[in-house]
Amino acid sequence: MLRTAVVCAALVSAACAGAARLTHGFQVWTEEGARRIEVALAPVPAPAVSVQGPGLAAGELRGLLANGRDISVVEFVYTHCETLCLAGGTVFQQMQAALQARATPPHVQLVSISFDPERDDPARLATYAERMAADARWWRFVRVPTATQTRTLLDAFRVVVVPDGRDFQHNAALLVVDREGRLLRIFDFAEQQLALDYALHLAEGGKP
Repeated sequence: MLRTAVVCAALVSAACAGAARLTHGFQVWTEEGARRIEVALAPVPAPAVSVQGPGLAAGELRGLLANGRDISVVEFVYTHCETLCLAGGTVFQQMQAALQARATPPHVQLVSISFDPERDDPARLATYAERMAADARWWRFVRVPTATQTRTLLDAFRVVVVPDGRDFQHNAALLVVDREGRLLRIFDFAEQQLALDYALHLAEGGKP
């Protein structure tokens, strides 16, 4: 009996230790939650991938995000999406309105990055931006032009995109990137005000 109790206790202890390790001290129970904590603890630099978009000279994503001036709020989309991406577009529309309403224009930019380079060429992105009533002074639409570089970016920021035959299944979030092009925080769409407040805090010189 005593031996059985000791073995059971050891197994429970090992299980708890494993769970604590996998959930960052029981702070999270999902892969998405783990991603958010890991990014907060160790910011992720934007990889060296090319981007193209309406009204934007061809260049690197780092040049767009790490411009030394703007804090970026980033979302990942594809223009044929009729679910999560439209919800994200609504969130960005509201953020854009909040930025436009400020008496002093803040150094915050909104960036929608397409992960569907075959269909989302710059012309298609321009049409989509018009549909979203995007103001290019605040809100940029870009694509990474090759599938290989797109995968590099998605892997770096741990964005899950799974082709389902015709379209994609993907996770959705608001990513806050600093002036050096480092991903600092990840927020749910439901936390849009928190994400915007954090971006404004950084833009005003606040600490991460």
